[in-house]
Amino acid sequence: MDIRTFKVITLGCKVNSCESALIEKNMLEYGFKEADLPDIYIINSCAVTGASVDKARRLVESLKKKLPECTVVLCGCYPQSFPNALNECSADIITGNSAKDKIPEMIENYLENKERVVKIDALPRDYDENSAVPDENRTRAFIKIEDGCDRYCSYCIIPTARGRVRSLSIEKIYGQALQCVNDGHKELVLTGINLGCYGQEYGLTLADAVEAAARSGVSRLRLSSLEPEMLSDGIIERLGGVKNLCPHFHLSLQSGSDSVLKKMNRRYTSEEYAHIAGKFREVFPDCSITTDIIVGFPTESEDDFLKSIEFAQKMQFAKVHVFPFSARSGTAAAKMEQLGRSVISERAKRLLAEAEKLERAFFERQVGTLQTVLIEKPKSAKYSQGFTEKYVPVRIMCKNIPRHTLLPVRIVKAEDTFCVGEEVTGT
Repeated sequence: MDIRTFKVITLGCKVNSCESALIEKNMLEYGFKEADLPDIYIINSCAVTGASVDKARRLVESLKKKLPECTVVLCGCYPQSFPNALNECSADIITGNSAKDKIPEMIENYLENKERVVKIDALPRDYDENSAVPDENRTRAFIKIEDGCDRYCSYCIIPTARGRVRSLSIEKIYGQALQCVNDGHKELVLTGINLGCYGQEYGLTLADAVEAAARSGVSRLRLSSLEPEMLSDGIIERLGGVKNLCPHFHLSLQSGSDSVLKKMNRRYTSEEYAHIAGKFREVFPDCSITTDIIVGFPTESEDDFLKSIEFAQKMQFAKVHVFPFSARSGTAAAKMEQLGRSVISERAKRLLAEAEKLERAFFERQVGTLQTVLIEKPKSAKYSQGFTEKYVPVRIMCKNIPRHTLLPVRIVKAEDTFCVGEEVTGT
């Protein structure tokens, strides 16, 4: 009897989610069927941190131990980044980021001859339009418009995992956005590995991509994480002309210390970052700005760390994602003098405590304002929940509101991790 059931497990970023959507689509078209307890597990892996790689490795070994007869496919950034570290991996099929669209054929071949498959090819120089489809498995649909990164930050393995910058065509962006709107989505998220680099090989910018997606007529557009040095005043001003673009921008900072930023090979100073954030606030008054900060980068002093805290306070970030430094083999930072794990852990706790204060303060500033909430899949019978344009999580208590509804609310209360809203009725 043929083995025909599968499950895709996605680890990591929203780009991986879009690529997993393609894997699912191809598997279904090939005649396989999705199942919660399948015969085939496809793990679409991440390699951005050591913990990400460990998670993928442990998952493979756990599945093979508990379900020795199942077929396990390991694909994505982990194999692409560390092909020489996979000798002990017990996955039946291993492939990188350039052959995810060939996974059904690889599985068929494996099932026929039971010979282990390892296929890790060089990454393409041009955008592979067979690399992803919109991820429509959630309330907000995600569209991958860019792949790769040319920046080579000293701590980051992503250029190895993803290759050079390459971009989806304007026509395809519009077509995929229109598809999502026709399928009932009210909000689209444009995502990429280094989204701000979109279109550089065509003489285009991120603003061109946003304007193309906006032509679909979608109610709300959102951008995923942005690298600040790619955003000029002119680009930000053009973004301001897109009326359905959500006023929430995730600008990766990584450190508030200029000396650490230089060692990270980040191509901006804290002052330049502050200018970019200020420009967004000028063009999008009262927008929310969120960020990432790495703590414990090699040679980071206590003074450097305190500069990150002080800068976060100055910027009044709506949310700070805190990442303890994790050395990646093959990067420049892995060869630098490392800090002790206890120092890194202690600094992460201190920054997290400050991040929680900033988030709560941001929520409290929303109290009394009128917002529009996109209702998501129910999480509780006691309330409906969704996000505002500024990406504030809002609960409407004692209400059962259909998913995909754009609901006008007044924010009446701030909690630690969400706000409470009341539906606004009438005019």
